[in-house]
Amino acid sequence: MATKKSVLGKGLGALIPEVDKTEEDVKHGGVIEVNINDIFPNEDQPRRVFDDEKLEKLAQSIKEHGIIQPIIVKKEGKYYKIVAGERRWRAARLAGFKKVPVLEKELTDKETMEISLIENLQREDLNPIEEAQAFKKLIDDFKMTQEEIAKRIGKSRPAIANSLRLLNLDKRVANYIIDGTLSEGHGRALLSIQDFELQYEVAKKIIDEGLNVRQTEKLVQNLQKLKNEGNKKKEKEIYIKDIEDRLKMYFGTKVSITKGRKKGKIEIEYYSDDDLQRILDIFNI
Repeated sequence: MATKKSVLGKGLGALIPEVDKTEEDVKHGGVIEVNINDIFPNEDQPRRVFDDEKLEKLAQSIKEHGIIQPIIVKKEGKYYKIVAGERRWRAARLAGFKKVPVLEKELTDKETMEISLIENLQREDLNPIEEAQAFKKLIDDFKMTQEEIAKRIGKSRPAIANSLRLLNLDKRVANYIIDGTLSEGHGRALLSIQDFELQYEVAKKIIDEGLNVRQTEKLVQNLQKLKNEGNKKKEKEIYIKDIEDRLKMYFGTKVSITKGRKKGKIEIEYYSDDDLQRILDIFNI
């Protein structure tokens, strides 16, 4: 069975060739040492959340072993924009490094975005919302289709579509997914609730009660069932009101309909003996 790396590696490997740290390569745009302050993050980097504890651990590892894999950068003026490896750059700063190894590449904005996305996906560094936002950027800014993205990163088109749907969640619920309080599965279940306030309240209930994804799906189904029953009741009420209005117009007086489960009653009001006779005349009684 193919590993995840072999599937996704087709994308990243095609864009970033293997690094050969020979003197000849350095002369032709290979790995070079760059002042860490001359490097800046990519504002379009898909990843937005960095775990401080994991960064500290990576910084400690870098102190002991150095930076094994160079940071991929793109030259912009006299500075370098990070294409892939922002975690290593951040950790190196924490470790007190003054210079870091980089591999400079000439890339378009689209290629930069693809590399950054694919690298994060390979390392499972993106949370579900960041991943969805990255897909949306590829679609909006670079006019890629869901099929093209799926092929590029080794996922199915339905997986891309389901990921994008998470962007329709209430922002507060999305934040729960970002910080790991709720899972992507919880988010997909909550998408059925279009009322954001209700969606948020249900999300809090899931957290408070520690519901798993299957229990969440059951809860949402029950809520939808109650909503549908309420809508049917409302439709019946509208139907009865319409009949009352028509009877009121026909008899020229107030008419009330009371509906039970199997039977009901119609009440026609009159205000004098003459008014009663008028109504009886309408019935031809």
